[in-house]
Amino acid sequence: MKKNYLTIGLLALSFSAQAQMTTTPKVLCHVDAGATFYVGKGALVYNGGGLQVKDTGLWQNHGNVMVVASDAANDVFRTLTSTGGDKAEGATSGGTIVNKLNEPTAYASVNIKDDPATTTVDESSVYTYGQLYISGVAQDNIKGIVNQEYRNVNHGAYQQIALPFFGKTLSTLSTDLGKTFTTQRWSQNEILKWDNANVIFHHFTNLGTQLSDGTGYYILGNKYNTTLDVSTVTRTIQGVPYADGAAMTKTLQNGGNGLNFGSYGQNTNQYNEKYYSYVWDSFDIARGQAAWNATTFGKNTYQFGNPFLTNLDLRNIFINEGAGGDGVHLTNIYGIRVEQGQGSIQYSQTTGGGASTERFVTWDTANNVPVGSVDWLIVRPGSVFTIKLIDNATAETLDLNKLRRFNYIPRTTVAYSVTAAKNSSSSTVKQLGVIALDANGNELGVTYYAVSPNYTSGHANTTIRQTAAGSNDVIGTYEEAITGGYDTNFTNTYWLNINEANEVDFNGKAIPMVMYSDLIKSLKFEVRENAELVPSGTHNLSAGEGFFYKLANGNVMPISQGQIIPVTAVNSGTEANLYYGQPNSTVLGTQNTVKPSRTMVIFNPQIDQYVVRFDPNWKKADVQVFDMSGKLIFGKDKINTSADFVIELDKANKSVYVVSVTSETGEKINTKIIR
Repeated sequence: MKKNYLTIGLLALSFSAQAQMTTTPKVLCHVDAGATFYVGKGALVYNGGGLQVKDTGLWQNHGNVMVVASDAANDVFRTLTSTGGDKAEGATSGGTIVNKLNEPTAYASVNIKDDPATTTVDESSVYTYGQLYISGVAQDNIKGIVNQEYRNVNHGAYQQIALPFFGKTLSTLSTDLGKTFTTQRWSQNEILKWDNANVIFHHFTNLGTQLSDGTGYYILGNKYNTTLDVSTVTRTIQGVPYADGAAMTKTLQNGGNGLNFGSYGQNTNQYNEKYYSYVWDSFDIARGQAAWNATTFGKNTYQFGNPFLTNLDLRNIFINEGAGGDGVHLTNIYGIRVEQGQGSIQYSQTTGGGASTERFVTWDTANNVPVGSVDWLIVRPGSVFTIKLIDNATAETLDLNKLRRFNYIPRTTVAYSVTAAKNSSSSTVKQLGVIALDANGNELGVTYYAVSPNYTSGHANTTIRQTAAGSNDVIGTYEEAITGGYDTNFTNTYWLNINEANEVDFNGKAIPMVMYSDLIKSLKFEVRENAELVPSGTHNLSAGEGFFYKLANGNVMPISQGQIIPVTAVNSGTEANLYYGQPNSTVLGTQNTVKPSRTMVIFNPQIDQYVVRFDPNWKKADVQVFDMSGKLIFGKDKINTSADFVIELDKANKSVYVVSVTSETGEKINTKIIR
């Protein structure tokens, strides 16, 4: 048979010959044996009816394909064998539809807008892939197997993933991902699914189970962080796509409602796992709530996977439709967690779990704009996300059908303009992102400082814009005192990924920032107003003020968009100050008179014990450990501070302790640990 090879490059191709579809089932586009239909990067193909690929036929998608039903009852999406039967799951013969990764090694990069002074969007996005949009075709008529190429960062002990394939048998993931999965809980070889209502992961006891929930949030065991390699090898996950429709609309209410996590999360779930071993709430901590408070900590949190083979754009889920939203308006939302970091996931019966080095976005209701890692609001196929609501008062409706987008960059409601901002109001959100880079220019971490006239300076339990940084983060800010600098009441309680202050009463005052890695060689500044990047080189924003920085023993320097500065950081912590508005000499003289010790009590999973990591300025230290009744459990004096000190507690005796560490000069820190 003569081979037909059709290439669609940067074109928009539409099939809509409905009159030709006179048979049932109905097919508009058919790719026969030996033929290849190639959709190029950036191309859009619209297929207004059924689609099928037969035998050795190949539909190779590097761009964007829309399959939209003209006859919902009869249009089909199929991959056929040589005899015309449906291709079976896991079969190697039969028609092939594949969504390709165009830049497979760039999976850890985010696509961002270009300089607004030159163009609207980045047309040469650094990470792109074939996307497939199916609408209006009944699930019973979607039988085609899609080969979805997949890469992601290694999340650690458990890979977070969406599995957007209807009826997929779990055992086939072993072949798809090059790892043998089992049904044994805690083996780090199992497959688990999140339960929003009960705040728990359930493991699958039967790998013959077929998937039926496209919105599921799954984790896959990655024993020793190495047995599931999706970061250096391009994997192909096969399956039948989900249909759109009512199943993709979720009600957000009663997440964790009525659950009692216990003091410091020490109660256990049905699998006898301590809640603190996998639950954490960076939103609640950052708004001044006590850890493990019974009302909101770990509650009202909803985790989902992207159920589609297209991107989800979460940018406008905060906005009502009349103001430019998508028809998804979550009025009670605190924020979104959009991505996990490298090697950050732990999950076990007793070891402290959860994730760190995540991406967070919160919401400014007064200005109707997101705050934080706004470029990450695109959820890719195979990726997951978490929504945190403020409380349980309102049932919110999340319609994922309305969030599908081919674009790699979140949409905006209005374009940024300094002139327009000045003419309208100075009540905008001014945001500084500080990105820590290694010697090769790779991102190691990021922290954000946002100001607006309606924001709150200092510690407040009313904020809904801050998020806490995690123990694995290498850069962040600390809660500020009203006069500037550290609020020492909270330096040993939390630090921040997103920090806010009032641009009027905190103008020219210091936000303390610390870098905790000697791999940090430079800082890149990202300046936004109302979530949009300002033009490269811009310093002054709409109110006539800009951001500034001061490195240790350095001068106060202005910050401009896109600027990169060299730094020398150490693992024990290197300080700097951030400002909105230039500080005067009086403020400078009082900023760093009090600063937190860099001594920290941290958990070391390699030895399964807590350790004290000392400030490099300390020479000797005394360590005391008390139980919650105040009884001294352990004490040692004049410890050499040149190395970590191991707090050797009985692993079998699970309890909460207070650790007190005192330097030879009388400097002291106190912190609670759970053993």
